Amino acid sequence: MRKLSILIVDDEKSQRMLLRDFLRSEGHSVTEAEDGEKAIKTVLNDHFDLVLLDYKMPGMNGLDVLNEVKRMNPEIDVVIITAYGTVETAVEALKAGAIDYLTKPIVELDELVILVNRIAERRQLIQENKLLKEDLNKHGVTADKIIGQSQLMAEIINLAGRVAASRASVLIQGESGTGKELLARLIHQLSPRADKPIVIVNCVALHENLLESELFGHEKGAFTGATSRRIGRFEEADGGTIFLDEIGELSPTTQVKLLRFLQEREFQRLGSNVNLQVDVRFISATNRDLEQQVAEGTFRDDLFYRLKVVTISLPPLRERKEDLPVLIDYFMEKYARENGKNMKGCSAEARDLLLKYDYPGNVRELENILERAVVISRGQYITTDDLPFKSDVLSRDFEKKSFSALRESLDELEKKLIIEAMEKTQDNQTKAAGILGISERMLRYKLKKYGLKS
Repeated sequence: MRKLSILIVDDEKSQRMLLRDFLRSEGHSVTEAEDGEKAIKTVLNDHFDLVLLDYKMPGMNGLDVLNEVKRMNPEIDVVIITAYGTVETAVEALKAGAIDYLTKPIVELDELVILVNRIAERRQLIQENKLLKEDLNKHGVTADKIIGQSQLMAEIINLAGRVAASRASVLIQGESGTGKELLARLIHQLSPRADKPIVIVNCVALHENLLESELFGHEKGAFTGATSRRIGRFEEADGGTIFLDEIGELSPTTQVKLLRFLQEREFQRLGSNVNLQVDVRFISATNRDLEQQVAEGTFRDDLFYRLKVVTISLPPLRERKEDLPVLIDYFMEKYARENGKNMKGCSAEARDLLLKYDYPGNVRELENILERAVVISRGQYITTDDLPFKSDVLSRDFEKKSFSALRESLDELEKKLIIEAMEKTQDNQTKAAGILGISERMLRYKLKKYGLKS
């Protein structure tokens, strides 16, 4: 665990000493300040990762100190400590940039340990991400399009950086528009194969017969219309990376051939009996639940486990709204530049709508909305008139939340029925599946999904 440089700001000496001695015993470097003025001078002269800041002090209060610290160095994490513990105090501090708050007096120190360790992990992740950004820029990859600023995406990019050097197969899961191809390109660019090609294949865009020819190539006369030999995508990617998007759409026949390639690292062109070998890194992606497809028997379990040596799940944009501000600014600046416009930003009302919308189409939808807004805008600011949705976004959000609540209720009902069936059959999965009217494989999937014993 990374050790932090911490400043404790509190007018109560006993509280300062307690926190100081405890945090030093945990290995952290600790400095003290008894009031806001001294705290600001200390921050100005020294480096700190974290400030533990009392809210109510003589002279400058904690909120004033927080604002000044953030002005001097936005990267310092600040935790507000308050004896009053009101929601209003916490909200005010969080809006001003505090990362969290604690209630005073701090006697039970377990909560403090958890919080400080979480901040240390987060700061370590941020530092590693900065190094990754430098690597990305060296390889000509625009990091802003990929990582945003949320901890969720920071963790994903950190994992991508760790697996890039290996040759392990990677399965990227996520809804459409979340950036699966961008992440695949990132893994390739950070790998030792970066000077070789990354070959992209969209499995849903081609018919089964055409897809096999696309992947494996074919010999002259292999089928009607095959007037000459064709080199497949696996051969094109030799030494580099192949990325199969929407891999959940593969037919059973193609799944068998792909499994053989992953096992043996060899294949045959259509119409040939000659085994060919290539050295490729394999990355795949899907917006489907492959585990459920395996349970339903539409996707091979042996292929599934070959694909998911490492699994990376990309969250939808609605689950990482901390990324919205930086993404909004990035896309607006990008399309203003491309269209020769001098855009200064969004109106307060337009930005509020953009931040509230749930984006079912994820980052791709956000990008399209902002490109359109920049193109049709008549001024230097994007307004609500330039957006494809108005205030009805709130009612749509309410409808989505209502549907989500219904979905949770149905899941709870299904879980209850499964528990009752298992109890009735004394955990006999064959009999329980018969009562529920589903296959044993599907029952095993549901047992795992709901955390029930299987």
